[in-house]
Amino acid sequence: MDASAYLTSVVEQTATFAEWVDGRDAAIPVPTCPKWTLADLVDHVGATHRMVAMLVGEQLAEPSRAFAAYVPAPADSGRWGTWMVEGAAAAQRAVASVDGDAAVWDPSGAASGVAFWSRRLFGEACVHRADAAAALGRRYELAPESAVAALEDWLDTMTSRGYWENRPDFAAGMRGDGQSLHFHATDAPGEWLARREADRVVLEHTHAEADVTLRGPAADLLLVLSRRRRLDAAPSLELDGDRALLDRWIDHMDWVTD
Repeated sequence: MDASAYLTSVVEQTATFAEWVDGRDAAIPVPTCPKWTLADLVDHVGATHRMVAMLVGEQLAEPSRAFAAYVPAPADSGRWGTWMVEGAAAAQRAVASVDGDAAVWDPSGAASGVAFWSRRLFGEACVHRADAAAALGRRYELAPESAVAALEDWLDTMTSRGYWENRPDFAAGMRGDGQSLHFHATDAPGEWLARREADRVVLEHTHAEADVTLRGPAADLLLVLSRRRRLDAAPSLELDGDRALLDRWIDHMDWVTD
């Protein structure tokens, strides 16, 4: 997927999200993000759209101005739907307005800028729509190819140099001496080998033997690896190898659930 395709999906998924939440009780708990209410979830998603629109549209080299321009969600939940749709549209316009090679700050450490944020917003849309579905009892569906792309975003971001350096708790928990985990989507092309080293997590896109392997439909892999569904509640997934190693990995995938 290119930047345009990512943002098209963001707009489409946000429209669904907006329809689900518009006018709902702000205090509804979000079980997949235990510290959040529905208001917190809506606020996070819509504010992120607007932050990225500023970062990309103005090609900012550092994020402080975009962070300072934080726009909270309306207090009236009856305005949430329009507010969310407007934020996604602003992000889409910003990405379309700049060259894909434009220098824009991103937290990964790879200086991929526009490409990073396009895919990151897509990954956010896929995961947070699952949060909304869990909170509101809605059915969550995601095409296998889209789930693979969201998994790619999740795993790349969580194993990036920037994340390692900015989350010392993650680095401490993930340091290792070669322990390996293999994730394998069975309904669309997608395989990843994550190897815990002393100074980073190495991510490769390959089929290989590992200390633990988790395989199954891509959407279920995404939900389990992003802590949106417990492994025990995902019978479609097959586990081979060291369950404790996988549990430790998932325990540290707490980026957006905390």
